[in-house]
Amino acid sequence: MNNKAWIYKVFLLTFILSCLFSIISNIISNSLSSIFLFIILILIIVIGIIFDMIGVAVLTSKEKTFLSIASQKIKGGKETIGLLKNSSKISSICNDVIGDICGIISGSIGAVLAISVSNSTNINLSIISVLLTAFISSFTVGGKAICKSIATKNSDKISFLVGKVLANLKIKIK
Repeated sequence: MNNKAWIYKVFLLTFILSCLFSIISNIISNSLSSIFLFIILILIIVIGIIFDMIGVAVLTSKEKTFLSIASQKIKGGKETIGLLKNSSKISSICNDVIGDICGIISGSIGAVLAISVSNSTNINLSIISVLLTAFISSFTVGGKAICKSIATKNSDKISFLVGKVLANLKIKIK
């Protein structure tokens, strides 16, 4: 696949995922209490962190490690090889597409949560907004830093785990 086609596919995938995640988060955020909004906020940040870790792991794993596993027909071996053959694309999708979408959505939910908390507690909206923004940023950046370190040290294990998940879900990577 040429570079332009890849860019168009990434653009389209990002657009579709953003729309889906935004619709879901808007529906959820308009109907839940502040506590549940906070839990969803944490989940979205964690999803971004996990996909960032997967992207780094796939990018740093070596294909030759899995050649014997795939040749022995161990479940997930073939899928892991597929991930690693497409490591730059997989990393881009995990880190840039999903990670960035999670970051944007967490900011949106943070804004809704700040308004919700301010309205229900009479605490100044600016104070709550600053505190939530600081929390979201530090949790996201800190979590990604920790998980990137884990991903580089355990890249083969993480990549193989993702390969096994793909095998169980019967998702093939060409």
